[in-house]
Amino acid sequence: MRTLLSDTALVFGRYARQTLRSKAAMTFGALMPVLYLVLYGPLLTDMPLGGGAGSSWQVLVPGLLLQLALFGASFAGMGLIIEKQHGIVDRMRVTPVSRLALLLGRVLKDAALLTAQAVVIVLVAVAMGLRAPLPGVLLGFAFTAALALSLAALSYTLAMKAAAPMSFAPLVNTATMPTMLLSGLLLPMSLAPGWLDTLSHVMPLRYLVDAVRAAFVGHYSDPALARGALTALILMAVSVAAGARYFRGAGGGTSQR
Repeated sequence: MRTLLSDTALVFGRYARQTLRSKAAMTFGALMPVLYLVLYGPLLTDMPLGGGAGSSWQVLVPGLLLQLALFGASFAGMGLIIEKQHGIVDRMRVTPVSRLALLLGRVLKDAALLTAQAVVIVLVAVAMGLRAPLPGVLLGFAFTAALALSLAALSYTLAMKAAAPMSFAPLVNTATMPTMLLSGLLLPMSLAPGWLDTLSHVMPLRYLVDAVRAAFVGHYSDPALARGALTALILMAVSVAAGARYFRGAGGGTSQR
């Protein structure tokens, strides 16, 4: 366990330094949600999206935080494909670094980056009129990090199997677009027709969205918060386990820890 932790910290540090040197990656990752806030948010200011439970900002901002994690983490594997093409992955496999750490270091970096970008989005939202309790906002960051970690693990697993970015990107787009539309990221699914609201319950992200919105209005005893937390834990367990199994079983190299 001590070796795994140190190896994970080593891999995390490597990719964190790369990210810090790439100002564009840090800036443009949060640009789209910020544009939604600035250009789309004011259109919803006077609309009762929360059904009397919170303002429109307390509905929109939680969705944007999870949208950031959805798209940012889902495409994280693109960088791994490029590393495969340049032989970097094969060189890392023959080092004594734990195979599991090669996954954990990457996903923890992605979760940290997307959480930092989520902080920026909330600060911009506060300047535009968001009012939410601090514990609820912190819970929102925790859900954002959990979703980012889960989806990044799945993205890296898919990237290990993909031969080129051209085969990776369409698969990710096919999965993320219906997920975004059916989870109620931008507008609550309670506003949708009954059949669409019912269909949305097959999307795990729906439960995280409902949980963060409940947290942003301070409804900490809302069952939606417990359902969201359970869903987030299951997603993390399944995705990291799937990624760990593939990284450990991937061919090449000598370390199988």
